Amino acid sequence: MIDALWTGWRSQYLEGLTRQTAKDAQDQESVFTQILKANISDEDAFIVHRGELVFVILNAFPYAVGHLLVLPYRQVNDLSSLSAMESLELWATVTRASEILSTVYEPQGLNIGINIGRSAGGSVAEHLHVHIVPRTVGDANFMAVTANAKTISEPLNVTAQRIRQCWLETTMP
Repeated sequence: MIDALWTGWRSQYLEGLTRQTAKDAQDQESVFTQILKANISDEDAFIVHRGELVFVILNAFPYAVGHLLVLPYRQVNDLSSLSAMESLELWATVTRASEILSTVYEPQGLNIGINIGRSAGGSVAEHLHVHIVPRTVGDANFMAVTANAKTISEPLNVTAQRIRQCWLETTMP
């Protein structure tokens, strides 16, 4: 028998999703493209790093404090659509962001992954993005099981400031 755990904390996130076919998703601007075109500050958008071809943004609905997304500026929906330069910068930035998170939060581990396509869990399937989630023993604690709630112990603006500061203060080898 499989037990179902209620994750009501995700309701705000799920309400923002629309049901659409993969083709429809490709034709629409992603939330990330909309953020980039909105002419808002990086601080207000929670963008913590900008490279030449890719950028890093905090996940607005984080699984854990420091949950980052690394993605190309150009809206593509799969790895094979990246140019060679985009791919190179994307993976170098994933590596760098992992180092930054390790410095700032000292996690005991990291989850790094990509969900390609809506059925694979890609909630923004039209814009490829790499998740980097710092993990510690016990970060998925009793609150999710007993209170149907997830605790995020740090506001996004504080997380963004800590990560930005570390990015600026450390240099790449």
